Amino acid sequence: MRPYIRLFDFQQQVNYGTELLSGLTVALALVPEAVAFALIAGLSPLTGLYAAFVMGLVTSILGGRPGMISGATGAVAVVIVALASRYGVEYVLAAVVLAGLLQVLAGVFRLGKFIRLVPQPVMYGFVNGLAIVIFMAQLAQFKTFDGAWLGGSALWTMLGLTALTMAIIWGFPKLTRKVPASLVAILVVAALVIGLGMNTRSVGDISPISGAFPPFHIPLVPFTWESLMIILPYAAIVAAVGLIESLLTLNLIDEITGTRGRGNKECVAQGTANMLSGLFSGMGGCAMIGQSLINISSGARARLSGITASVMLLVFVMFGAPLIERLPMAALVGVMFMVAIGTFEWTSLRTFGRMPRHDVFVMLAVMAITVFFHNLAVAVLVGVVISALVFAWENAKRIRARKHVDEAGVKHYAIFGPLFFGSVQAFNEKFDIPNDPDEVVIDFAESRVADMSAIEALNRITERYRAAGKKVHLRHLSNDCKALLRNAGDVIDVNIVEDPKYMVAVDQLG
Repeated sequence: MRPYIRLFDFQQQVNYGTELLSGLTVALALVPEAVAFALIAGLSPLTGLYAAFVMGLVTSILGGRPGMISGATGAVAVVIVALASRYGVEYVLAAVVLAGLLQVLAGVFRLGKFIRLVPQPVMYGFVNGLAIVIFMAQLAQFKTFDGAWLGGSALWTMLGLTALTMAIIWGFPKLTRKVPASLVAILVVAALVIGLGMNTRSVGDISPISGAFPPFHIPLVPFTWESLMIILPYAAIVAAVGLIESLLTLNLIDEITGTRGRGNKECVAQGTANMLSGLFSGMGGCAMIGQSLINISSGARARLSGITASVMLLVFVMFGAPLIERLPMAALVGVMFMVAIGTFEWTSLRTFGRMPRHDVFVMLAVMAITVFFHNLAVAVLVGVVISALVFAWENAKRIRARKHVDEAGVKHYAIFGPLFFGSVQAFNEKFDIPNDPDEVVIDFAESRVADMSAIEALNRITERYRAAGKKVHLRHLSNDCKALLRNAGDVIDVNIVEDPKYMVAVDQLG
């Protein structure tokens, strides 16, 4: 009988052995990533490893998405590299602490729900762009330290071992799923390389990873306004990038597992982890989509896998560095190649010619920004803005008016579609003020007043009718529209708001 445990607040039984093995696999994959991201930021490799340990442990315990892995990331590294080069590591640690505080506040004020505003084309572009970035990041292992491509036997050895790793990951699940295929691939390729004494790049060739327990360290920066102004812009960007990448990864894992994470709880966990990371000599980070997918694809569904990955990473740093440094990079590259292949949303390619052209454009734009600028926050923001503008444009075109004159000589304008900033001009063009009768009814039964631009449009149209000596009734306004108009009475002069049928709203608000 398989052992099962119930972990924290995750309401699903999980397999104890699978969680431990998945965590071990993730820990092995975290080592070169954490070292590489620290070097990108111009920091010591240990700052990346410490960040991976602290971020992974805290978010695994407190986070809103069991099974999701956090650690040092490239998205954070590219933000803090300028701060590190100009002001040094102490300012980086201070910025990470402040970024964590901002993320906690975002969770407390429940801002995580805004991730729901990210449209599906943006998600496709984000995932596909990130898959390409993961793939391209591995190509550096096929180059010498001088930047030239490997050649001869070194290249063929690297390619062969990478291909063998990928083949094992692809084929091993057909035999059994009790052991993560990625872990089997790493161990088999490592045994082959070490046993045959093959000359190929290893983890230790990138940087030594030996260290002690992360030291507690309050950042040595002056507690002055000038220092705050230096670190605040970087902290704000790190907080935004970290939350966007984490919440998008959370949504992706939700789709894969058919469960639902808690975005606001994840914001608080990410912030707490970043604050502790900065206080324990780590460079900070966020959720890692590659390692999260390794974990989920290995069968992990609970918090134990993330906790195991973090603890094992610390064990590697403190006690197992000589062994881990001998792992061939080809095995880890093969794992990440398979992650990239699995991350790419191949079904999105079938949407070309089927989705609206603007959705395809948004997907490609987000993917391009992610690939060429490695700035996920900007990519997602651009995608959301373009999608919002397209939505506003399409809805602006939908507003229309059905007109008729009743037996009493009153002209009725039945408005269809939302009245908001984008549709105001089209709304104003519907009315024929000089030729309309003395009494006009504007019926909003099939419309709604959405924003201040709409209120101003109503104010202007009623003023124009009043200047022409004619009376206007605004009918069938919804309760929220009436409240909006009443509140606006203190800001602008909202004129002749009546509903003679239901005796609601008021005349001459203000």
